[in-house]
Amino acid sequence: MTEDQLRELIGRVKRGSLTRRGFVRRLAAFGFTAPMATQLLAISGAAPAAAQAVPPYRPTRRGGGGALKILYWQAATLLNPHFAVGTTNQEAARVFYEPLAGWTSEGTLFPILAAEIPSIENGGLSPDGRSVTWKLKRNVRWHDGTPFSADDVIFNWEYSRHPAVGATTSGSYRDVNVVKVDDFTVRVEFERPTPFWADAFVASTGMIIPKHQFQNFVGAHARDAPANLRPVGTGPYRFVSFAPGDLLRGEINPHYHRENRPFFDTIEVKGGGDAVSAARAVLQTGDFDYAWNLQVEDEILQRLEAAGRGRVNIVEGGNVEFVQLNATDPNIEVDGERSHISTQHPAFRDPAVREAMALLIDRAALERFIYGRGGPATSNFLNNPPRFRSPNTRWEFNIARANEILDRAGWVRGRDGVRVKDGVRLRFVFQTSVNAPRQRTQAIYKQAAMRAGIDLELKSIAASVFFSSDVANPDTFTKFYADMQMYTTTMPQADPQRFMNQFVSWEIASRANSWQGRNVVRWRNAEYDAAYRAAESELDPIKRAALFIRMNDLIVGSHHVIPLVRRPLVSASLNNLRPVLSAWDNTHWLLADWYRET
Repeated sequence: MTEDQLRELIGRVKRGSLTRRGFVRRLAAFGFTAPMATQLLAISGAAPAAAQAVPPYRPTRRGGGGALKILYWQAATLLNPHFAVGTTNQEAARVFYEPLAGWTSEGTLFPILAAEIPSIENGGLSPDGRSVTWKLKRNVRWHDGTPFSADDVIFNWEYSRHPAVGATTSGSYRDVNVVKVDDFTVRVEFERPTPFWADAFVASTGMIIPKHQFQNFVGAHARDAPANLRPVGTGPYRFVSFAPGDLLRGEINPHYHRENRPFFDTIEVKGGGDAVSAARAVLQTGDFDYAWNLQVEDEILQRLEAAGRGRVNIVEGGNVEFVQLNATDPNIEVDGERSHISTQHPAFRDPAVREAMALLIDRAALERFIYGRGGPATSNFLNNPPRFRSPNTRWEFNIARANEILDRAGWVRGRDGVRVKDGVRLRFVFQTSVNAPRQRTQAIYKQAAMRAGIDLELKSIAASVFFSSDVANPDTFTKFYADMQMYTTTMPQADPQRFMNQFVSWEIASRANSWQGRNVVRWRNAEYDAAYRAAESELDPIKRAALFIRMNDLIVGSHHVIPLVRRPLVSASLNNLRPVLSAWDNTHWLLADWYRET
């Protein structure tokens, strides 16, 4: 479909000669999903960004459902969403804290603390794309009884963007202005036209913490706040206890602002162990109701599922498992910091070495023998929504070609078979978290690399350490004190803007920002930065999609990032549990609507 054809169809919807349903059907023939077609209409002003209805909630009263037991094989370490490094900390915080809106599985917005989703029709979205006005729910109270108001929303904006706080959410709030209109209305203002307005106060980066609990802990002592570990939220469950790295407990919020919710009287989120044990605890023994993020060989999941006690849930989203090749030198220390931005990696600065590394991983084997349903092979970092998926990339497994590239670049095999050039040996530390599929992937990679004269030292780090927010820990993925590393990066929104800021130059993780910057690989590219800035204010949906495709092609083409497999949300639940899941948001995004059939 050409840009002119799309504009004509949008114009017909505006004129009333084509229904919105007809528009969605037309675009489906060109690979656009229904949510994306609806989003195009919303961006163009032809349709509101209306909330997508979630499945009807069946229970007719609050409580009475007993205990909900959830198992996370990566344990949470803190409960302040503004400090959450890694998905598990975001998930744990979401048990108690809520945003103004969340993302449904269809990629549309659903109001939570907001009274409605802003649209052009209801006056919430400005036609010029420079502001969005949120109306807040009334009669919402924090767990300690204090009323929720616009003051709390304003405080979160001020808190997250404060340089000394070092918030992981700062990128969503740094470049916006938030104005209190009245006690239950706030306006988010943008410096320029902004097509992706649903970032601040939405989903993972939008969880609201209470002003009265945190106002005395803004700045350098932000991490000293008692509420970092004892949350007071607005969510369906109130805090009971928390043992970092182990167990989180909550109890029903009797004054929750949504009628007849929640169903369960208590909630336990258990951390630790491994993904296979988590799957077994639901599918085989039934000791838990739900197991999160089952990065488990599909053959094992199918065998466990055959027991008939539970089912595997697979929800498509934008997460991706990938390898990073460090752009900086992890072995040189500058001002007490390794992988410093002023350094270059001695081997990966050579494009030939990076290109060879991209040819030495057999993605087909990963899909066939390890991930199955839970990991289709991919050559793209940005895979969904479909209109942002690049058609320009290809993946290839070719050891012979990798050898040819290294030979031409002057990397010569030494007596031990390891290539060397100008005193630099192709021997790399390759780290990831402890997880069976990841260790198998490391082994596959190492075997192929050896045949190309590259020696990989495999390092496996406990997930609770690798994904920790502990600034004193040298083995966190954000510090990246290794040559290579592998993990899954999550896409918690049905829009790539925040997802793709992982590679902009102003988000580089460093000591100065407590390693909270999202650019962990420390890659810098002026063209990428310019494309990202252009996409931030491009209201034309076709041009904006083209910009993100170009960004994907730049980072993948650099070979500093090597995509492996797409990672749909894979989990397990007992047959009688009815979780409401979305791969575009946290697992707990609509925890209030979970129930058990009797």
